[in-house]
Parts: sequence; C-alpha cells; structure tokens
Amino acid sequence: MLSQNSSSRPADDTVFFSIYPDSTLPPNPNTPAATTLSLLQSLHLEILNFISPYTSNYIYQHQPFTLSLNTTDPIPHLHGKLKFGDNLDDEWFVVFLLLQISKHFSTLSIRVHDSDGEFLLIEAAVHLPKWLNPNTSVNRVFIRGGGLCIVPKSKFASCPGLLEALCFLRDCGESVCRVDQNVELCIRNRIRGFVERVDYNMHTVRVRVPLSVASVLRNEPCLISLAVEGFYDRDIDSMKYAASMSRFLPNGSQEELVVVSVKMSRAMYAQLVQQNFQAPKCYPMPGRSEGRVYSEAELGMKIACGFEMIYQSRKRDGEEGKGSTWEAFKASLERSGYFKGLLPGSKEYKSLMENAEEYYRQSSLHSRASDIMSGPVRRMDEILATSCSHNDFKDQNLPPSDDDSWLYNGEEELSAALLEREREMEMYNLKDEKKQKSKEQQSAGMLSVEDYGLGDIADSMKAFVSKMSSYEGAEVPENRNLENVDFDVERFMKEIESVMKLPHSNDTGSEVAAEEGSSSDMEFDDFDYGSDGMEASSDNEESNSFMGSYSDALNEELKTTTLNKSFIRANEQMVKTGEGTSKDGGHVEEEFTPVDVDINLVKSLIDSFSSQEGLPGPATNLLGLMGLQLPQDAKQNK
Repeated sequence: MLSQNSSSRPADDTVFFSIYPDSTLPPNPNTPAATTLSLLQSLHLEILNFISPYTSNYIYQHQPFTLSLNTTDPIPHLHGKLKFGDNLDDEWFVVFLLLQISKHFSTLSIRVHDSDGEFLLIEAAVHLPKWLNPNTSVNRVFIRGGGLCIVPKSKFASCPGLLEALCFLRDCGESVCRVDQNVELCIRNRIRGFVERVDYNMHTVRVRVPLSVASVLRNEPCLISLAVEGFYDRDIDSMKYAASMSRFLPNGSQEELVVVSVKMSRAMYAQLVQQNFQAPKCYPMPGRSEGRVYSEAELGMKIACGFEMIYQSRKRDGEEGKGSTWEAFKASLERSGYFKGLLPGSKEYKSLMENAEEYYRQSSLHSRASDIMSGPVRRMDEILATSCSHNDFKDQNLPPSDDDSWLYNGEEELSAALLEREREMEMYNLKDEKKQKSKEQQSAGMLSVEDYGLGDIADSMKAFVSKMSSYEGAEVPENRNLENVDFDVERFMKEIESVMKLPHSNDTGSEVAAEEGSSSDMEFDDFDYGSDGMEASSDNEESNSFMGSYSDALNEELKTTTLNKSFIRANEQMVKTGEGTSKDGGHVEEEFTPVDVDINLVKSLIDSFSSQEGLPGPATNLLGLMGLQLPQDAKQNK
C-alpha cells in the first residue's frame, strides 16, 4: 500500500519492521546519545527475551527474526528484516511476534511492510475506508497496543511526517486510531492459533545422510534451512561444489550413511521432494529396489548436496566480502550511471568493475558482509572440528516420518480458501452497490421508480398542479413587455383544477362545482352571474345543456378519426373482450368512452422520457420538479 518508486522498492520476499519507543521521541530532544543507546540496548534484550518462547522451536525458511539498533537515524529505533521466500508463514509469524511485542510493551509504535507495501491493509482491503489508498497511507499504519492503528485523515489532511505520526500516537493513544472491528478481525483471523499452526506446518522425516551432515543437524537443527536454500537456489557455479562434495563427503563413495530424523517446514519439504536431482557420482546411493531405504537416502542426498553448495558459496562470498550488500552496492552504481551503458565483459566495463570492487573491499560494507556470510560457515567448521563417530547415531529411537499426503491433497483446502475470498468480494460488491445507489439518490434528492409506483406519478402531477405558484417561479423571455399584466392567479388555478377534476385544498368537489361553474371559455357575454339565486340556477342549466350537446356533437365528429385510438380509455377492457364482441357474443355499440386521464398521463410521460434516450428534456425536467427519477431503459443499450 505504500507508494514507492523503483529505486527505493524493498527487496522481494522480504518483510521489514521498525520499532519506535516513545522514550526516543520529543519533547526530550536533548537526551544524551549515550542514554538513548542504553535505552535501546535494554529494550532490545527485553524484546528478545520476551519472544524466545515463541521462536526457540521455530524453523525459518531463510533467516531468523533479528533486531538491530539504529542510533544514526533522526528517530533512534530498533529495526530488522526477514526474507521469507516461498514460505508466507514466516512473514505472518513476524506479524504475530510484533503484535505480541506491542501488547506486552505498550509504549512502542511498530511499522511493518514488504515489497507490496502495507500488506496488512491488503489483507483487509474490502473493509478499509474509501480515502485510504497507497498514496494516502504513508506514515499512517502502525501496530500499537496489540492492534492495528491508522492515523485518521481528520487529524492530517495530507500524509503526516513519521515524527508527527509517532507523536500523535503517543499523545492521543491507540484508542483514537484503532481500526474498524472488521479490519482487525481480518488480521486476527490470519494469525489465529499461530502457535498451534507452527507445529502443524512442520514436517518430520527420516533421512540417510553422511556423518558430517548428521553431526551438523544434531547440533544446529535450524541450519536445515540453509541446506534447503543451497539446494533450491543452486546455479551452475554451486553445482560444481556438489559434484566433488569435498567438505561433507570426505571419503567419497566409501562413506557410510547414518539415519537421522529431520524437522523442517512443509514448504522446505516440498522444495526438496518435488525437484528432480541426480546424485553425484561420488555419493553412495543404495539401489532403487530397496524402496524406503532408497527414498530416505535420496532425500538425504539432496540435503547433503545443499549443505555442500551453501557452505562453499558462503565461504567464497565471505572471503570476497560479497553477497547481498555487494549486490545492493552494484545496483546503486548501475542506477547512477557509473558503467556508462557499457556492455558487461568489455574491457572498459571490466576496468570500472575492478575499481568498484576495490572501493567496496575498503569500505565498512565489506567487513560487515564478510561477517554475515561467514557466520554459518564458521559454525559448521566448529561442529565438524569436534569428534564424532557412526556409533553416536546407532540404536536411536527415531520417530517415523510424517504422512506427506498433504503435499498432494491440497486442492480442497485451496478451493475452500478461494471460495471464502469470493464470497467476501461478493458481499463487498453488494454492499458497495447499495451504498452507491443510496448516495446517488440522496445527492439527486429523488426517488427511483422502484420506490415510487407508477400510480404515484399521476398523484404527484396532481399535487404539483394544485400547488400555488407565482410569477417568480416561471421563466420569461428576455425581450418581454414590462407593462403590468392583470392576471388572476387564484382563478386560473381553480379553472385548471376543474378541468383536471382535482379537489380544492379547502372545499369539496361538489362545492367547487356549484360555486365556480364551467370554464370561462364557454361563457356568453349576455349571461349575468350573480343577479339572483334563481337566475343563476337557470343560467347553469342552460350552460350544462349546451355543454352536453356540444360534447355529443364533438364525440360524433371524433368517431370518424383516429384520435380515439390515441388514448387509453376508462373501463376499456370491461367493454371489449374481443374484436368488436361483448362477453355474451353480441356486437358492442361503438361509443366514445371516457379517457382515463391518469393512465394516459403516465404513458405520455414515459413515452416522452424514452424518446429523450437519456438526454435532458421536458419529461425529465418535469419529473425532477416532482421529485421523481425514472431509470434508464436497459433494452436500449442492448
């Protein structure tokens, strides 16, 4: 999750961690360096002593968990790194240890990351807040108080400096920065029962090896990781050492093999078993017909060759002072353009390389690398220098080899893990879709058609028309006549209500009809409204008679046109059940039945909305004013 450029990208398959005590942070900037060093040394010993029950029987893939002091940094701290290679359990074992350390030492803030960045956040990615990404997570993610903490965005809008974040954690406490329970649960599930899983992930097997190899494994069982590394990472140069076996097979094919029990991780066992390797000519191998004896000898041969290759390679690199530090130094020269783009092997390239090697040998990196690379070699030499005989390995009560069916029957476990991840992603996507839909509706202030029935559209239109509006709510052209207009808004809205057959907000429909009468368009100039009650009643009767005659004449005229087919009519399905026949088989008299205003209103709005094809238009504008939002027609995109 960290944003890193290629030049500062951490090494692959390696986890890095740093431990920052509160005591090394301000407001004590004038603390003597000697005092700070003493505090770090004391803390270093306390931490190693605390984790020893967890690490004493653990076999690492490449290198053990170690801590170093860093007093040259602006913030003095402890730090370390561990190469886990193909065994991811080593990386999560480091996380387990760091969580235990932070729980026991409550005044520590711990950072951990690998080449992928903040891999703890990657594990719980589906539960992270939206604002957190590789660019915004810099100097925000820490382990403290036995849990994961994220410095909130509300405290630092931009990425805080490391010192700022550490001081904030110290002053505000981890309770303010503690992650969501779901994020914490993802991390906890990943390391749940790790102590028990350590034994589960170990594999014990009986092998037949030369006496020298048996002696090394008995005194330093953890060196099996170096043997597997030497065998699995072999190259052409190291294979030359395996061909002679000068250090671990001094008697050649006359060497007698001894049986020992070796404990290694499942990852190591898989790396040894699943690689085809032909035994050197000098190695004493039994015949294939011997079955179990041959299998034990074949696995022991791979371990012995691995010891030989790693021993000779480390010895050579130790003498030359090379190794990972030399490779890092060489890579930095290449990035800086030291070799000027010259081809390796050319005369000028070799000259520059010799100068670089000479400079490296005179630097402190050389002596440090020499000590690191030569350490295992010196320890093997010490063990091999002691007297040892074949009798020391006879009459041993060795446990049988563990069942290795897990090596071939892991499909169910993998499928279960993938299925769990798939369900997790489905739940996340479903939740995200719901949130996004709710957010869109809230931002638009509208309801979707699923939540707002089609019948409600007609009701909303009626409510919209029945509301009182003023001239300020209407758009007028720019070149308008500015003279005052005599416009009775109340009377106009009442006329609209009478046409739409809407009830008035205060009066009943019958009262409105009796008081207001018909539309003014149908009035005659010689009608005198309001002269007296009898005269008004007579006028209303004449008006209704005229409107009835006028409506009948209009219907007769419309029968000969196609207009009657353009509307959906009330009780249409009840009148006609077939093509021109009634339910009892008789012919239905053609008549201009009343129009269903609500259905035609909804149909017209939907047709207008569809014709806009998702673009702005009168239908969407009108529906928007009513607080409605119709979904796009999915069929149009198909």
